[in-house]
Amino acid sequence: MRFLINTATLLALAVGLVLWIALPWWLLLGLFALAGLVLLATRRGRQALAVARTGIATLPQRLGASSVILVGIAGVVGVLVALLAMGTGLAQTLRATGSNDTAIVLRAGATGELASGMTRGDATLVAQAPGIARDARGVPLVSPELVVVVNLPKRGSSSDTNVELRGVGTLARQVHGRVRLVAGHWFTPGLRELVVGRGAERQFAGLGLGDTVRLGRQPWKVVGVFRSDDAHDSELWADADTVSSTYRRAGFSSVIVRLAKPADFAMLKAALQSNPQLHVMAQTTRAYYAAQSEGLTKVIRIVGISVGVIMALGAVFGALNTMYAAISARGREIATLRAIGFGGLPVVLAVLLETLLLALLGGVLGGAIAWLLFNGYTVSTLGADFSQVVFQFHVSPALLVQGLKWALAIGFLGGIFPALRAARVPVSVALREL
Repeated sequence: MRFLINTATLLALAVGLVLWIALPWWLLLGLFALAGLVLLATRRGRQALAVARTGIATLPQRLGASSVILVGIAGVVGVLVALLAMGTGLAQTLRATGSNDTAIVLRAGATGELASGMTRGDATLVAQAPGIARDARGVPLVSPELVVVVNLPKRGSSSDTNVELRGVGTLARQVHGRVRLVAGHWFTPGLRELVVGRGAERQFAGLGLGDTVRLGRQPWKVVGVFRSDDAHDSELWADADTVSSTYRRAGFSSVIVRLAKPADFAMLKAALQSNPQLHVMAQTTRAYYAAQSEGLTKVIRIVGISVGVIMALGAVFGALNTMYAAISARGREIATLRAIGFGGLPVVLAVLLETLLLALLGGVLGGAIAWLLFNGYTVSTLGADFSQVVFQFHVSPALLVQGLKWALAIGFLGGIFPALRAARVPVSVALREL
């Protein structure tokens, strides 16, 4: 029977913690406000606050033991927030790449540009489809593009990494919209010239303005640097025909089109699907890049939470040991309070309040460290197409709130069992042991 009760208690705690972590911030604030009102408005609540003030006043005397909770929880929150910030930054970078007024056309069934292949005839037929915007001369805003992966060393490292080389059409800048030149000049069609993304220039060696780099066993000169504030910042851009001849590719990977208006995407998609000469599929670039980010960000999130759980278990045991030791040291005080009329509930609440305060301070410390060290920190990682994506960690307010919820959950688990033990010990036994 006792085993069933203990199992049910653990399951209830697990479900409660999951629900706690899932709470939105506004409901969290509401619960804190409600708890504060209950503590101030009820006799037992005021008793709990009085006992908690006494315990908190003795924290400087227990600084070494209390720092175990503080540092342990700060470590959990700092690592968790940093890992989740990595996933958030990567997802933001990839999602920022797309929009609802541009579309990407791939070979039907392809999972990405590297797995897609389209002929020049396909590109011509796509450009004739309805719903595509046109420039002042009436030319459809279409960019047939060829994507290949090249090897370049990272700065400060001798190992090579995969970098995306994108061959683009003459209208690429008008089609993509966000790309703007920040140094040098645009490449000349027919020449082996590169314009490189700002992120690629900073992360990979040999891509400075005026540098010459060997790609496909041929020398290419870096003539410009562009900025797009999205995944294209990780790429090298060149003339599509020149890339095609260098790497002996007959066609293209994709065709990017600018829509006359976002609502025209349905008309474009229907026209492409109904054309018997084409075997392609179309997506808005927003949908395409969101799908590209989904798998990798999910993996990063799973890894982050798994590491956080493992570290949290260590922090819980540290908090348990610290609070059991604190209660043993304060046995005379707790027994005296019980003897003069303080009930078991105020003692439980007081111990929990003390532990939650330490947990909150640890959570704030861990979140602050993660924000100071990692917010805006630039890294690169392997993307869905097996090439490096340069992005920045993004420590958002939502992640900091998530970290604080984890900290308070650890504090609750580390304080509830010592608190219950303190409240359950009979007064006569507690006084006799002193």
